[in-house]
Amino acid sequence: MKKKDSQHTQRQLRNSYFTTVISIALVLFLLGAVGYLMLNAQRLSAYVKENIGFNIVLKDNVREVEVRRLQKYLDASSYVKSTEYIDKERAAKELQEQLGEDFVDFLGYNPLLSSIEVKLFAEYANPDSIKNVEEIFSSFSQVKEVFYQKNLIQKVNNNVNKISLVLLIFSILLLLIAIALINNTIRLSVYAKRFLINTMQLVGATKGFIRKPFVSTSIFHGFIGGVIANGMLAGAIYILHRELGGFIGFDNIELIGILFILVILLGILLSLISTYFAVNKYLRLKTDQLYF
Repeated sequence: MKKKDSQHTQRQLRNSYFTTVISIALVLFLLGAVGYLMLNAQRLSAYVKENIGFNIVLKDNVREVEVRRLQKYLDASSYVKSTEYIDKERAAKELQEQLGEDFVDFLGYNPLLSSIEVKLFAEYANPDSIKNVEEIFSSFSQVKEVFYQKNLIQKVNNNVNKISLVLLIFSILLLLIAIALINNTIRLSVYAKRFLINTMQLVGATKGFIRKPFVSTSIFHGFIGGVIANGMLAGAIYILHRELGGFIGFDNIELIGILFILVILLGILLSLISTYFAVNKYLRLKTDQLYF
């Protein structure tokens, strides 16, 4: 009979440990996913900004050697990511494909001008910097006019700021929810051992001695939960990278490594703090209070 009771107790203990670890792992996985999303929000923002281009329309009498000299100067500029020269013939061909008819034959000549398409680095793709860059481009003698979509740039920057704020608020809320969930899970686990804590007190064990195995177990659970969460997170990142490789990055191993370490540390820290306060609560209770 005693052997069966012992086996039943051990099985309940294993189930309690398993439930605690899985609960911690799921919560940490959600936190890690949001952290990874925030890391890639900056990447996505940069991707969008760097695909907003300037069209530098060149004068009709500009020689090709002058165009190449201007393009080399632009490529060497700190604010320019890339340039692409579009001559009159290519511009006409692209417009013909969009219109679906040959307007050159209809007009009898090609009215389009050559141009250089310029894309800026993300840190310069904001209204203030773009205004300064526009003035620099317009000052060149080869340039007739500079064209870009001002409203689009303003909207992109406004939307990026809104998305960043929403992600920040969502991350804070999720962190608070994670703390509450992990804390409740551990409190329930410690609650199941409240009589054991009281028995140890009755035989003269010190608070530090009683607290030590609970704290050690919580650190282990937090670590295992973090490892499981990282395994789930790595699988999710791999799938996202395969499906959305242009937007979701898997190439920055250092950042991902730091994220994985933070997930494990957060799991250990939350488990440790929750266990410490939960054990202290039952260390202060009297025997008759354990039944309520």
